Amino acid sequence: MKRFKRRLFEIIQLGNKEDTASRICDYLIIITIITNLSVLVIDTFEFSYKIRPYLDIIEAVTVVLFIIEYIARIITADLLYPESGPVKARFRFIFSLEGLVDLLTLLPYFLLMLPAGIVAFRVLRVFRVFHLFRINAQYDAFNVVLDVLRDKKQQIFSSVILIFILMLASSVAIYSLEHDAQPEAFSNAFSGMWWSVSTLLTVGYGDIYPITILGRIFTIVTAFLGVGMVAIPTGIISAGFVERYTRLKTMGGETSGENMRFIMISVEKTHPWAGKTISKITLPPEFIIVTVIRNGEIMIANGDTAIAVGDEVVIGAIEYINDAGIQLREVPIVDGHAWTGRKIKNLDLPDQTLIVSIVRGKKPIVPRGSTIIHEEDLVTICESKIKA
Repeated sequence: MKRFKRRLFEIIQLGNKEDTASRICDYLIIITIITNLSVLVIDTFEFSYKIRPYLDIIEAVTVVLFIIEYIARIITADLLYPESGPVKARFRFIFSLEGLVDLLTLLPYFLLMLPAGIVAFRVLRVFRVFHLFRINAQYDAFNVVLDVLRDKKQQIFSSVILIFILMLASSVAIYSLEHDAQPEAFSNAFSGMWWSVSTLLTVGYGDIYPITILGRIFTIVTAFLGVGMVAIPTGIISAGFVERYTRLKTMGGETSGENMRFIMISVEKTHPWAGKTISKITLPPEFIIVTVIRNGEIMIANGDTAIAVGDEVVIGAIEYINDAGIQLREVPIVDGHAWTGRKIKNLDLPDQTLIVSIVRGKKPIVPRGSTIIHEEDLVTICESKIKA
């Protein structure tokens, strides 16, 4: 059962492109999402009543597939969050963004099956559109967007607060300037909020506008301030993309044979990283957290992974040109390689060379002397540049 759960997790959660079953599962999910949304769109046309039985059957089949996937993800949640207990991990998934999206896309179907006449629940069909986020999750490029927003959430939140304060202040100001001239349009301080939004965000609907000289001058100043205020979150997000792609480029440089420093940090009780998730740890763009070793087992490090006391965090960084120390190099085991089928302890390696990691099928494994190297493995070698 444990082996079955692990295999199920690899298929539905990891999205390994090298795994045929995982790829089929990904394609099946994408096709199901597109089919379900197509039914939603077709249902808005008048001719849909002619093919209603077929649409209902297609919708029922897609919903059943969504339910099966949702249950499978709950079952394997303890493998997605290994640092949490089985029960806590499942609740953590259910209330995560991905879990809530899955739940919101399933609820409308069952609510619409309630006694006829509950028209109010039909508006919930719009939640099916959230399935599009599931398609985004299949591609790393879309995940970069979410990573940037997650990394810069505090700065973005601060800029939004500034925009809101400016909107409120300009609403009060335009009320003071325009109330006597337009008592119906600007009846109170909050009546100018709609004008403030359209002006600051440079939309300019034109349904409410000042007619006094002072009001028009203030509108010009507000419009200029709006351009600057809207540019703040835009600049923050743009800077986040630059940092993210710089880090991705750094990570991509590892496989091209660039020199790397290989550092292992032991996390003690007083360490500032203890109890924090990786997403909350600030590192320069040149540094990456390669993996986390907990109780002798290698964990796949992601943004939600929490650093615990006693963990060993492996960090990689591009090595300076004149720096002497450790060089990290990756060796792909291709067809006919001399190491294929041999145990690590039987390899003729130099004294200053050590195999520190093996990636097999996108899954890192702990190298031991008895570990047999397979074809298509990616072996990471740590070499000392200082001769003994």
